[in-house]
Parts: sequence; C-alpha cells; structure tokens
Amino acid sequence: MSDLVAYQLDDGVATLTLSNGKVNAISNEVIAAFNAALDQAEKDRAVVIITSAPGILSGGYDLKIMTSSPQAAMDLVAAGSTLARRMLSHPFPIVVACTGHAVAKGAFLLLSADYRIGVEGPFSIGLNEVQIGMTMHHAGIELARDRLSKSAFGRSVINGEMFDPKGALQAGFLDKVVTAEELTDAARTVALQLKKINMRAHKQTKLKVRKDFLETLDKAIELDRQHQFQ
Repeated sequence: MSDLVAYQLDDGVATLTLSNGKVNAISNEVIAAFNAALDQAEKDRAVVIITSAPGILSGGYDLKIMTSSPQAAMDLVAAGSTLARRMLSHPFPIVVACTGHAVAKGAFLLLSADYRIGVEGPFSIGLNEVQIGMTMHHAGIELARDRLSKSAFGRSVINGEMFDPKGALQAGFLDKVVTAEELTDAARTVALQLKKINMRAHKQTKLKVRKDFLETLDKAIELDRQHQFQ
C-alpha cells in the first residue's frame, strides 16, 4: 500500500503499521495513506489493527507543517479530524495496538478507535497541545469530551496533563495495558474475537450510538476550518 502505512491482511484481520520517521509524525501524506489502507480494509471486510514499531505510536501532527502557515495548519487539522470521524464510523471494528508514547494526534488515534491496547513502561499518553502553545481545536475538544472520563477531560484538554499507561487506562485513552511482549498477540486476540460479531449489526449500532456525537464532530470540523491554532 504505502511505506508510510504498511498493509498486511491475515485471516480477516488487516494490520496497518504506521512508519514515518522517529516519531511517526502525522502529515497529509500519512493521512492519505491511512485513508487508502482503510479503503482496502473495507474492501477486504477486515477487522483493523493500527500499530507501529516499538516505542511510539505517534508524536502527533508534523510540526513543520503546523508552523509553516495558518492555512497549512488548518488544512492538516481538518484532514486529521476527518480521518478521526471516518474511524469512528468505520463499518468494521478498529483496534489500536499502542506500542509506547501517543501524543496529541497520536492520542487522538486512540480516541477514534473501538478498542485500544497499550504497553507497560515509561511512556506518555495524552494531549499536550496547550503545553506547546496551541489552542485546542474544536474537533479535538469534542473527541476528548466524548471518550475521556469527566475528570480526565479537563486535566487533559485544559491542563495538557500527560498520563502513564495505567493513568491513560483510567482516563479513557486505553482499554487494556499489557507488556510489550504481549502486545501483538493481545491485539490479534481482540481482533479475532471481534471478527465473530455480526458486522452489519456492528455498523448499524455504531452509527446509532454515535449519531449525535458524529453530528457534533462535523460541526466542530467546520468551525476549525476558520480557526487558527497558534
């Protein structure tokens, strides 16, 4: 599929492996590769696992693009938020196997999936936008509001607090934490279990449960098209 997002299909499970430099920065090209991989997974009617090499899922949006111009930042955030919306309404289950750190857009990938597994270790997971001088975008606020616990929402979005894996589990970024050695097998076990559910019922129930939230997210994405993040 792409060097940025590798695609491997095995027994009805599609593994999408993110690979873009040291921190797996999310660029327009990475988002395009993700969309192409999700297109293929949909054709293959596969449960999806999103993962990366050990140590970091993603450090977030490519800061070279985010600081190049206000328009470039708005365009990248709009594309990333649209990807999040697509993941939230994807007709087949999406599992994220988080190999370590997940920061900013990396953490939003966790908030856009149906099941999230992290690994034990000295890793940081969370939304650091306000730490680095960026006003949180509307879509990010709504995504965090919907998926995080009420107490963690304010600490994360307003204070920029970062969580270790166990803290991320309590906050709502993760559903399970395992050792690094167990991650691949744990993700595959969850994916194979999810493969057994009725996908038509999964899709329709997902859309019914998330209907109001997806409408809110659509409005937020539009607001962000007129909003500067510096």
